[in-house]
Amino acid sequence: MIQLRTVQVLGGGSAGSSAHVRSLAEGLVARGVRVTVCAPAELEHVYDFPGAGAHFAPVPRRSDPAAVGALRAACAGADVVHAHGLHAAVRATLALSGQRVPLVVTWHTRAHDDDGARGQVLRLLERRAARASAVVLGTCSELVDRARTRGARDARLAPVAVPAPRGRPGGAESKARAELGAVERPLLMTVGSLVPHRGYTTLLDAARLWRGLDPVPLVVIAGEGRQRGALQRRIDAEGLPVRLMGRRDDIGELLAAADVAVLPSRWEARSLLAQEALRLGVPLVATAVGGIPELVGEAAELVPYGDAAELGEAVARLLGDPGRREELAAAGRAQAATWPTEDETIALVLSVYDELVAGRS
Repeated sequence: MIQLRTVQVLGGGSAGSSAHVRSLAEGLVARGVRVTVCAPAELEHVYDFPGAGAHFAPVPRRSDPAAVGALRAACAGADVVHAHGLHAAVRATLALSGQRVPLVVTWHTRAHDDDGARGQVLRLLERRAARASAVVLGTCSELVDRARTRGARDARLAPVAVPAPRGRPGGAESKARAELGAVERPLLMTVGSLVPHRGYTTLLDAARLWRGLDPVPLVVIAGEGRQRGALQRRIDAEGLPVRLMGRRDDIGELLAAADVAVLPSRWEARSLLAQEALRLGVPLVATAVGGIPELVGEAAELVPYGDAAELGEAVARLLGDPGRREELAAAGRAQAATWPTEDETIALVLSVYDELVAGRS
């Protein structure tokens, strides 16, 4: 029996797509598939792809001839190449030019700069990647529809599962609250890169409203990005009860300690924060955008994007209603139980690979 060989291609490697590829690699290897992961070198240290049984080939996040040549060499002899994200898909398309290797692309998210010249370029890249793909897998229904409008021949819904949070040592939540200075005040938690589409400007607007609560809740933002300086200056100037924590490797402990998780983004597909909050039974207030309503169902409070008053009021209501928080905690765990497992996600992807390989023979 011939062993199936796949190459997984990552671009910048968002937390969601990188965790998915780590999980996918481990599951495919366990099923007898040879897996090579092509990604920027720094991701190997974070996600330990060789520890999953995959071969790791460092390929920089560029589209120059040297980077494309390195990716082409890594893809030589592959039965299926699977790219994750737009930039990875475009580079894989270049690397596979002239070859008959089927390309699968998973769209984990969408481009956020939709206006102006940059938006036009991104739409062109989306069309190029969609039309070059044998199959496009969208992590939410909106992404499947988007791929079809960009010319995908075959676009399918494929919600990805990420590893569930690991068990926490006893006392971790109390320790986290003490570290953050939220022992006797409510703790609000959000996670994500400090970039405009995450909606942190709106979150700071809402934090101004929460200063009128007693006690005043502490808002903690875990993440790093180009907006950090601007956000910190505003926090300092307005005396907002907000702490920027930077990147953390103990997100599970911090989130489990929170009274409410907040997701103010402009757009999300299958948000890691939303998934982890519901699994942990942490009440979630999120914007009703993208794949969020599909993901959370009735297990979260949803508000319009960019509406600080609605966001502020929804959080304040929850903080004042322990019974509703308990209802959401139970509903969140129940909703999380309906999501595909890692095994189901891997089985779905493998069935796509088998279908494509059989179609070539």
